[in-house]
Amino acid sequence: MWNSDREQAARSRTTNDGYSPAVRSGDLLFVSGQVGSREDGSPEASFPDQVERAFRNLEAVLDAADCSFDDVIDVTTFHTDPEAQLPDVMAVKERYFPARPFPAWTAVGVTWLAGFDFEIKAVARLPST
Repeated sequence: MWNSDREQAARSRTTNDGYSPAVRSGDLLFVSGQVGSREDGSPEASFPDQVERAFRNLEAVLDAADCSFDDVIDVTTFHTDPEAQLPDVMAVKERYFPARPFPAWTAVGVTWLAGFDFEIKAVARLPST
């Protein structure tokens, strides 16, 4: 499933807490939630930067599996203040998903994200080989 040259970058995006950055099942790739964490695990300082970093971290996991945002069919995002945060999220989303067909999307308001304010998880269809 993984492109060995890019696997290390994708794996570095997740902690050693007993979960995988992504799991393949048939022709689907289930990507674990990605937050706006820097290389050292600390959150980006501003909310817009956390969102941008979370999307880039998601991109690294997709890339390691030879996928792209074009292959994403379902997205779930988690927000600590959805009403206030939605404009910032949509600005980033529009750059990563610029054209139809858009993936299915569910946004969930939460009270805790381990020191972060945004998380994104996705399901992608793996390209045919």
